[in-house]
Amino acid sequence: MSTSIRVVLVDDHAVVRAGLAQFLTASGDIEVVGTASDGAQAVAVVSETRPDVVLMDLQMPGTDGVEATRAICRDVPGTDVLVLTSFSDSERIHGALDAGAVGYLLKDADPDDVLAGIRAVSRGESPLHPKAARALLGRRAEVRPTLTVRETEVLGLLQAGLSNKQIATRLGISDRTVKAHLGSVFARIGVQDRTQAALWAERHGL
Repeated sequence: MSTSIRVVLVDDHAVVRAGLAQFLTASGDIEVVGTASDGAQAVAVVSETRPDVVLMDLQMPGTDGVEATRAICRDVPGTDVLVLTSFSDSERIHGALDAGAVGYLLKDADPDDVLAGIRAVSRGESPLHPKAARALLGRRAEVRPTLTVRETEVLGLLQAGLSNKQIATRLGISDRTVKAHLGSVFARIGVQDRTQAALWAERHGL
């Protein structure tokens, strides 16, 4: 007999929690092991029950779904968060996925899509509503500004830990030119200092 997918439901509306619990339990392969009405309660319930998947609403009183997701992903390894919300704006999508959610669905989805999403997460996949996928693709385009070859070289050496003087020596240019390149890089990628620039380069595989 196959093992059930253990799920915790998080939503501030009792009728939503009850309806989801009934529907998911009837599926036969999903076991609802806990529910929560806000983010703080969600973290406590998930820490106690250690489910496979958390079905997480975002807008709730007190600790919201994004903060709860961040805490769960940090403190409860092995549990994945799948967002189920009414909101499709880019800010919430980015916030939830940056916090560690592995999928993002909207409440107007067909019930079978929610079932499929939970099963997909249990298989290690990342189900995304088309609006969430578009938001991610849009951000990907935005966060990869075009750098010149020289700017890319300078940023790569900065990431490697070289000082401005060492970069200048390595590239055969003056310290002043290095500073000029870095100023241009900082402006293009939207950071304020060397540390932020190095982190940006690491995140974007430079």
